[in-house]
Amino acid sequence: MRIAEITNKPPTPEQTRISNLKQQLKTANLQNKQTKLNQQQAKLNQQRLKSS
Repeated sequence: MRIAEITNKPPTPEQTRISNLKQQLKTANLQNKQTKLNQQQAKLNQQRLKSS
């Protein structure tokens, strides 16, 4: 639960900034994972083409 929900006060600009940065980090991490998976898939596809 966020501080704003407990105290019923709007978040400070810093709290908002931190929250936004955390969300950006999560998004970036997921994009990195997806990129790695796509690269692995591409390698597998190339290996399949070579072996067929």
